[in-house]
Amino acid sequence: MVPPEDLLPLPEVVLPLIRASSRDLWRYAAANEQGARMHEGVELLEVALEDPDALPSQGIRAPTPRETHTTTHKALASAIRVIARADDSAGIIGDACRALIELHPHTAAVAGVPGVKLADWVYDFHFDDDVDYFELDPVAYAPALGEKGLARLRARIDALRAEISPVEPSQRFSRHDHRTFVVEWFDKRFAVLDRDHDAIIRTHLRDGRVAAWHEDVAKAFEEIGSTDLAIHWAERATLFDHGHQARRAADHWWRLHQEHRPEALPESAKTIFDRWPTAGTGARLVAVTGEDAIDSVQETLAARPTELVRFQLDTMRDPRLAWTSAERLALDEAGVWADLAKAYLPFDPIAAIGVQLRLVAGTLIEANTRKYRPAARELASIRKTAVTSGAEAIAVVDDTIADLRDRYKRRPSLIAALDRARLP
Repeated sequence: MVPPEDLLPLPEVVLPLIRASSRDLWRYAAANEQGARMHEGVELLEVALEDPDALPSQGIRAPTPRETHTTTHKALASAIRVIARADDSAGIIGDACRALIELHPHTAAVAGVPGVKLADWVYDFHFDDDVDYFELDPVAYAPALGEKGLARLRARIDALRAEISPVEPSQRFSRHDHRTFVVEWFDKRFAVLDRDHDAIIRTHLRDGRVAAWHEDVAKAFEEIGSTDLAIHWAERATLFDHGHQARRAADHWWRLHQEHRPEALPESAKTIFDRWPTAGTGARLVAVTGEDAIDSVQETLAARPTELVRFQLDTMRDPRLAWTSAERLALDEAGVWADLAKAYLPFDPIAAIGVQLRLVAGTLIEANTRKYRPAARELASIRKTAVTSGAEAIAVVDDTIADLRDRYKRRPSLIAALDRARLP
């Protein structure tokens, strides 16, 4: 146990983890290392909020609510400056920023930050000179803002709205105006905060041109606990068209039925399968309606060899039937063939190994040194399987390896990879 006099203040431990002195954050690896340190700082702040008395065991003095908030506030400001100059392709720093954004309103509420002052900061955050792609949620901040703070924030958004010139009907292309985005964001979140059904539809649906906006309405109603309306709008999004947005909305609709209307699952499963016939939607239909649906699912998927074989393999668990279908329908999906060959090994090792070898050989047609070692490892694994299957299987593998060595004898990197794998 660290003596009390040796305990460090929370800011002295957290802020160095968040801040970056490196000038190499443009490098992917350096940015990822920085992001990992930032997450360590975020975790300490979460402990400071939820269980501050646990920090002394980590050498940190238990902070007051005000100290926790002040540290979180400074950490968020520093994190925004960090991400502005970093290569955050992996999203690690961004995730740390979002974690701090999620934490900030809670620390502010516990610390009793003055609502009007907090409202001005929330507003000004959206006009940061360095980064403008994070938003703060007035719904999350409502407990900390209180009535006066919310009134102040609403007034500032209304004033901003008045500054924006209306779009001319003759304007061919919409102009990008960050102020417009900010107003639209707060209008949507205020509608949710107010639990105003009409405002939710107006702000989230917009002109209703795409399925995603219908799903946005569903999500907002779900957030305020209006389940029937959430289901209704999720269904509208699902039936909007056959595009990827509607397909994503279908999963939302399905989940809502699972959680709130299980009796409606068979009908929604049938609707989703009819609109997007895949192995996955077929499996879901069978799961809720029973095995009597298997024949009709196979009949529907017959025009989609990949989906049919995947359904027969994963849902029906019948590798022999799936193999027959794959051959009959000339399946050309390498990933499905790979899974199918693995499952078919107990029934016909020679045929299954032949497919595995063909798939590996296919990865070597184009000269690419990055593929040589994985291919050699896969060949070694196939040969190990062949050893347990008999001399004929071993001969098939060795003949293929010999053919590859001869065909690609002018690729020294490939030959070296085969040698390292101790292949014949």
